[in-house]
Parts: sequence; structure tokens; C-alpha cells
Amino acid sequence: MTERALRVLLPLTVLAIFIAGWDFVVQLMGIEPFVLPGPGLVFSTLIADWRLLFGSLAVTLWTTLEGFLLAVIGGIGLAVIFNQSRLVEYSLYPYAVMLQVTPVVAIAPLLLIYLPQQAAVLACAWIVAFFPVLANTTLGLNSTDRNLVDLFRLYGASRLQLLCYLKLPAALPYILGGIRIAGGLALIGAVVAEIAAGSAGAGSGLAYRIAEAGYRLNIPRMFAALLLLSAAGVAIFFALSFISHRILRRWHESALRPEN
Repeated sequence: MTERALRVLLPLTVLAIFIAGWDFVVQLMGIEPFVLPGPGLVFSTLIADWRLLFGSLAVTLWTTLEGFLLAVIGGIGLAVIFNQSRLVEYSLYPYAVMLQVTPVVAIAPLLLIYLPQQAAVLACAWIVAFFPVLANTTLGLNSTDRNLVDLFRLYGASRLQLLCYLKLPAALPYILGGIRIAGGLALIGAVVAEIAAGSAGAGSGLAYRIAEAGYRLNIPRMFAALLLLSAAGVAIFFALSFISHRILRRWHESALRPEN
């Protein structure tokens, strides 16, 4: 059996065992659905409420995409500025760290006071996803081989040519690593903000449906919405990993197939 087949079959086997064990425990102990619904009830609820849940998922994914794109553009752009000016980096980088280490669950209610709901949710998604892109890109740009930098300067390359033809290509694996992390974090930020908005009685995203189902003790719908969120997060990660692999597969060690 090939390694690729094992990487697919083993996680699926673990998932099947988990679902079977979950169903067995629910049936054996006679647990009520409002405490712990069985997997069959969760899947049937997912199908029955598909229109509502899918519409809410689309709202959450759109916000996630917007926050993610803003984080990528802002993170890479600011990292380039940091690389070109140490003065700017020393002045602003500590505040980027401060923004990252402040829990978004504490920021979200404050943003909902001062910003419209959609803007607050978008801001939370951006805040969480921004720092990994900034930090990884800054690290990649600063890790360029000094010998190659000296060679470019010896041949009279300008700062722009040095950036475009050497530093950015050399930093590409770091940038893509930060982007992979940011994709999932943008979803987390959007979910946290939607839950905070749902607590205030507003919202339409999938996290709001989770909070709403919890208030109504509609636990099967809560599990169905959580299943969709998990699937969306996994899909985002694998999509970004696929893009990263396609970009790096011909030249970078992390994407090259190991030799037998």
C-alpha cells in the first residue's frame, strides 16, 4: 500500500471508529438527544436544516475570505516595509505582537460597540489571521542568504530588484506557511465574533446558529452546525496546502517527494 493511500485511509479509519464508538455509547447509555445526540440524528438534522445551515455557512465563509485576504495583503505589505526600514519595524512590530496576544474573545464585544456588526466580525477575522502572515513573511525576508545579497549588490542591483528577484522568492515558503495558518485562524476569528454578536441578539453566520441552537436546547442542530464549521476549516487548510504544494513542488525541499 502506498504512502498516499495510507495518509487517506488511516484518518478515515480513525473517524469511523470514533463515530461507531459515539453511537455505541449513546445507544448503550440511553442518552437523551438534548444531552448528546447520536451521529445518525446529527446527520439527519444536517440534511433537514441544510438550507438554513448552508446559508449561514456562506455568510461565515465570505467573512472569513475577506478577513483572510486583508490579512495576507496587510501582512505581506507590512513585512516588506519592515524589511526595508528597521526604524519602522522597531516602532510597529511590538504593537503587532500586542494585537496578536490579546484574546480575540475579549476584543470582539468591544468592536461590536464601536463598529457595525459585519465590520466588527471582519475586524476580528483580520486581527487573528494577520500576525502569522506578518511574522512568517518578516522571518523569511530576514533569512535571505547574506552571500546572495552581497552578490546582488556586487552586480549593482537596486533595493527593488533585490526585493523582487531575491528576497521575496527566498521567503516564499515562509509566506505560504503563514498563509496556511492564517486561513484557519481567520475562520476562528469570524466564529468568535459571530458568537459575540449572537449573544447580543444579532447575527446570521453559522456561529450565530450554534449559539441560537444552544439557547433553544436544539443540540442536534448545534452539532450539525459544528460539523459544518469543522469541515469548512479542514477544507480551507487542505486548499491552501494544495496551493502551497503546487507552487513549491518543483524546487523546495518541503514539497519534493523523498527518494526511495
